[in-house]
Amino acid sequence: MASSQDELVFVPLGGLGEIGMNAALYGFGPEDRRQWVLVDCGMGFASEEHMPGVDLMFPDLRFLEDERRNLLGILITHAHEDHIGALAELWPRLRVPVYATRFAIGLLETRRLSEPGAPKVDLREVAAGQRLTLGPFEVEYVPVAHSIPESNALAIRTPLGLVLHTGDWKLDDTPYLGDTTSETVFSRLGDEGVLALVCDSTNVVRDGRSPSESEVAKRLAELVADAPHRVAVTTFASNVARLRAVAESARACGREVVVVGRAMDRVVQVASECGYLDDLPEFRRPEVYGYLPRDKVVALLTGSQGEPRAALARIASNEHPEIALSPGDKVIFSSRVIPGNERGVGQIMNDLVRRGIDVITDRTDLVHVSGHPRQDELAAMYRWTRPRIAVPAHGEDVHLAEHAAFAKAQGVPIVVKARNGTVVRFAPGKPEIVDDVPTGRLYKDGDILIGAGDRAIPERRRWAFAGVVSVAIAIDKRGEIAGDPVVDAVGLPSVTRQGESILERIADTVGQTLDGLSRSKRRDPETVENAVERAVRAAVQQAWGKKPTCHVLIVEV
Repeated sequence: MASSQDELVFVPLGGLGEIGMNAALYGFGPEDRRQWVLVDCGMGFASEEHMPGVDLMFPDLRFLEDERRNLLGILITHAHEDHIGALAELWPRLRVPVYATRFAIGLLETRRLSEPGAPKVDLREVAAGQRLTLGPFEVEYVPVAHSIPESNALAIRTPLGLVLHTGDWKLDDTPYLGDTTSETVFSRLGDEGVLALVCDSTNVVRDGRSPSESEVAKRLAELVADAPHRVAVTTFASNVARLRAVAESARACGREVVVVGRAMDRVVQVASECGYLDDLPEFRRPEVYGYLPRDKVVALLTGSQGEPRAALARIASNEHPEIALSPGDKVIFSSRVIPGNERGVGQIMNDLVRRGIDVITDRTDLVHVSGHPRQDELAAMYRWTRPRIAVPAHGEDVHLAEHAAFAKAQGVPIVVKARNGTVVRFAPGKPEIVDDVPTGRLYKDGDILIGAGDRAIPERRRWAFAGVVSVAIAIDKRGEIAGDPVVDAVGLPSVTRQGESILERIADTVGQTLDGLSRSKRRDPETVENAVERAVRAAVQQAWGKKPTCHVLIVEV
């Protein structure tokens, strides 16, 4: 039973107002001693343009780190990277049990074994339909259709009401592999009484209903059968239904499947252990590819998002050591482009087309379907569950705003527009935002996690835009210049529009600036540094139109 001081709250720490980094916190109890469960702990992909040198982003869990003694566990809805990808980095800061299905645990363990130094996370297996009790929370894993096996919504029961956290889902009556999203099960939850529905917003801007995964499988089989030469298919490695569809398409016309890419290897291994690839011919290694006839091979490739180090990018630029494509071969992009990756994917497509390779995408053919619900599917979920409160989640601001309006149109009495860091009180009393907690992003920079306020990233952006000038000057105790200053520049053009050397212009500016300082001023290193820096930046701007960063080193001799 709930006491008069108990509250049920929802605190998103990532995934609202952005794509990726999903981390949703649920709390129960008095304000000063709540107990918590965290749903998912995902990563996001950084844009090289805005985050040079950074590949991955993680939610900043500093609030939860302070509350760690009250954290009962981490609940994983499914094994996509935007839901589990931050665990290896952030779990050591929390050190609580992580509950996940067999497939998700398999992927987490396979990755750990392939990465030296990765922590051994306390993983505890749950099955679809299972209920577990964590303090005041009773959590039921509810199977849903999605683009990865063993996806689940979570029915989180508390003394103050039932919250339904959908995770990622869609409606698909013929999913080719895996579960459906059951009207019977969700209607039962609606009959029980859903206090709040925290729901996927990814495809709310699209009307209608998503096609079935089985329709994609049928079209892939036709494309493979009609291809006169090699076929390469790139897709999200985690989409096991798609991998199986490609393998069955290949078998139907006597082709062998070659798997290329570490992420694909990991998924194939775990999917095979879980029985999702039973009754298929054995997948072949990349070293076999070159010995197979052109009309007897299908390659499954990583790199559908334009990742420069993935298999597809290296093949497109003809730099892969084992896999090559020729004019007349076919590449099928059986995926959608995640926002922010358009440039990289476009470059790969152009490279392929330039070499005479046929490119097929979901813009012209049914080679991909989304794993997220469109408007008709969302409407069905609202009809089945009849929530008192709707909280749009899992999407950028435009998706959340559209979903809020959509939920109101479905007759939901209260719609709460939450964002990362907002504390939403579901019960008791009127549902509303009652507080904010600190949130943000962490960036994986090489082997180091840095905060959003670290100076490294903005400095790299500045240097990428206008370069760096370094000047070293030796000055003795009397203020005399000892030898010629040493000047170097990185990221600047070699010559001005008039053909003058930029380095010579900088060296002349340094000399003139030093000559213009009195001997007493030259004895003050800070005065010399400031004068030279200002003069160099001004001179380069006059010659080039940009002001570089300027580092001045004074050596006292």
